Amino acid sequence: MKMRVISSKEEIDTISKNEKMIHIAFRPSNTDILAVISKCPYLKAIQIPPSYKRTISKSTQMLFEMQNISLIEGDISEHRKDTNEYSELSQEIYDKIDQYLSEGLTEKEIKEKMLLFTTLSNELLGFLIKSRKQ
Repeated sequence: MKMRVISSKEEIDTISKNEKMIHIAFRPSNTDILAVISKCPYLKAIQIPPSYKRTISKSTQMLFEMQNISLIEGDISEHRKDTNEYSELSQEIYDKIDQYLSEGLTEKEIKEKMLLFTTLSNELLGFLIKSRKQ
């Protein structure tokens, strides 16, 4: 799965309506978040850095819930925006999640195993696990 990385407010206008996951690398205002949600009707998740997530208002969090969009805390490590506007999650991540699900492991057990070999955030792993269960 590809995650579109947005580094500035100006990039909001350039995102595709088909985006499903977006990482916002700047401190978004409520207006910025509303613009992203309005522009992307198929959006499933927005990831923002931990320090920014603490500043998201309760009303914006309620908007995420009403729109059934996951707000995920996390960073994009080792991603160079100048070479690619997307951060891609490897197929190996999905294969491991599917394997652990087929073995009957709980979400907590899967996260513990996955965190041994990936730098993905705990919340992003939880989102991926839930999306694979559906």
